[in-house]
Amino acid sequence: MSVSLIQKYNVPGPRYTSYPTVPYWEEELFSLDKWKQTFIKSFVESNTTEGISLYIHLPFCESMCTFCGCNKRITKNHEVENPYILAVLKEWNLYCDLLPKKPIIKEIHLGGGTPTFFSPENLTTLINGIFARAIKAREHEFSFEGHPNNTSRRHLETLYDLGFRRVSFGVQDYSEKVQKAIHRIQPFHNVAKVTFWAKEIGYTSVGHDLIFGLPFQTLNDVLDTIDKTNSLQPDRLAFYSYAHVPWIKGSGQRGFKDDDLPKDDEKRKLYEEGKKRLTANNYNEIGMDHFALESDSMNESLKKGSLHRNFMGYTSSKTQLMIGLGVSSIGDSWYSFSQNEKTIEDYYKKLDQDELPVFRGHILTKEDLIIRKHILNLMCQFRTSWDKENTYFTELPGIINQLHEMEVDGLLTLSSTSITVTDKGKPFVRNICMAFDLRLTKNAPQTQLFSMIV
Repeated sequence: MSVSLIQKYNVPGPRYTSYPTVPYWEEELFSLDKWKQTFIKSFVESNTTEGISLYIHLPFCESMCTFCGCNKRITKNHEVENPYILAVLKEWNLYCDLLPKKPIIKEIHLGGGTPTFFSPENLTTLINGIFARAIKAREHEFSFEGHPNNTSRRHLETLYDLGFRRVSFGVQDYSEKVQKAIHRIQPFHNVAKVTFWAKEIGYTSVGHDLIFGLPFQTLNDVLDTIDKTNSLQPDRLAFYSYAHVPWIKGSGQRGFKDDDLPKDDEKRKLYEEGKKRLTANNYNEIGMDHFALESDSMNESLKKGSLHRNFMGYTSSKTQLMIGLGVSSIGDSWYSFSQNEKTIEDYYKKLDQDELPVFRGHILTKEDLIIRKHILNLMCQFRTSWDKENTYFTELPGIINQLHEMEVDGLLTLSSTSITVTDKGKPFVRNICMAFDLRLTKNAPQTQLFSMIV
């Protein structure tokens, strides 16, 4: 990749797991009652035809990983498990009380934190409690994030019996120096063990999460990690850029110096060379920073045009309504977003008052909804068009004018009614989306809010 392009387009930018992005939510126009109204509206429109999704945030971890930007609570006290499970189920019941009939659940994702911090027994209590008031969709997809160091065979067997068929393991990098810097000591044999167990048990999609741009990480480290990963043949891979945002996440990302991180063209080379190695091993590039084998459902979704992106990242299918359960979780009714309280204490306090633990959100305008579709198209299909009435908005000609320079740079092709991102432009798809992001354009931040794009 051209160094001049990296220097030109390497700016802070959103990852676009939503539009509008969280810093530009109009919280003053949001209310819990409005969230409930759009939640019920979306449920009525979509439950029978496609079902709903649940994201359940399980925040506890036994140790701090210094690369992590997630909401988590560090503790070795496992007595916190049962009260938290009961709180999540109370939140779920408050949602169910609003609904005219039983929800049909198509997707569940357990994220964290460390979901496998919780015992198999408590995870069983959680999932059985969810389905005490719900129906399992015929073609459901349930997934969870597993820590290779504490995921037991019983975890895998228990969740499999509960309907889970997809698991992703956080690997990051196998270099001992890198692992020490990010406080994530994780031998290869631990990852191999849980990967083989998952395949033996019958999981149809086993994923590994890798990160490039970590402190002290070299090209040899990345290639060695990919070679080790390929020897285990996970069905899909996330190959993320490390998001260095210590001004947001505080001391958790100050376990090393800024100078210890690979920069700009050096960092981008880690991705480009890693991508070559992945594609040589029969992994197809899916959207931005994801790869999958030909047989994986995410690859099939890309071909069918049903790939979706939300706060969980890329998913192989879409539901109009996603409920976020647990501390800090974000829900999406398509017409609005809501976020739960960010501390466990505030989360519990709201539930003790028999209230949904929502503390902020955003009601999407008509313009937001149109732009959201364009950004989703670009992030999931690398193209978008405005040949239909409900895809055009007033500012579009100005946006197209902005994109002409990117066309000259070979990042995209423009027609009178569409944009197509080129292979050269795929690493800069976030820059292209930023041109559509009117809320970012109108409210340029005075301080840096986002990680760098490259």
